[in-house]
Amino acid sequence: MANGHGADGDRDRESDGSGNGNDDSTAGREAVRVDRVMDGLRAFGANYTEFTRRFATWLGLHSTDAAALVEILYAEDQGTPLSPARLSERVSLSSGATAILLKRLEQAGHIIRTRESADRRVVTLRSSPDIRPRAIAFFGPYSERMAEAMEAYSPQEIQHFENFLGTLRTTMDALLAHEYEDGGPTPPTP
Repeated sequence: MANGHGADGDRDRESDGSGNGNDDSTAGREAVRVDRVMDGLRAFGANYTEFTRRFATWLGLHSTDAAALVEILYAEDQGTPLSPARLSERVSLSSGATAILLKRLEQAGHIIRTRESADRRVVTLRSSPDIRPRAIAFFGPYSERMAEAMEAYSPQEIQHFENFLGTLRTTMDALLAHEYEDGGPTPPTP
């Protein structure tokens, strides 16, 4: 059921009315393929979380602090540095907890807060000059291997992957904003 192909999906495949087992086997193969893709995405996410945990250990940080630092570094690399409020959303912490986390990262010399906007009240989070070379040293092999893996695919295939992942992200964002806004659906009564 958790894979989205529970009893209702089986019933839909059985009642296609064609009487042709071929449609069932095609639908079954597609369901297995979707399950494998979803399992691959889950495993990749778990591996990425493990990379972040090891980065935390390597730097002597709590895993949440390292995850926040990775978000700050990534946003800078994308040319869209984060504000504390945006970081709070990205790491799923309250504004108060994010403020405490940022204080720890700043005291450790890993980040700096700047006021780059015309509106001087807006704070921008930047990595410190000392942490960037360390992050590059740690994530360099990861980046190189991922780039090598992607070279096996054509630009058109990469575009399909990008579209697919964009659709999944939009779907997850909508679920989190609506059905899971208050922590999840109401549990069934026993």
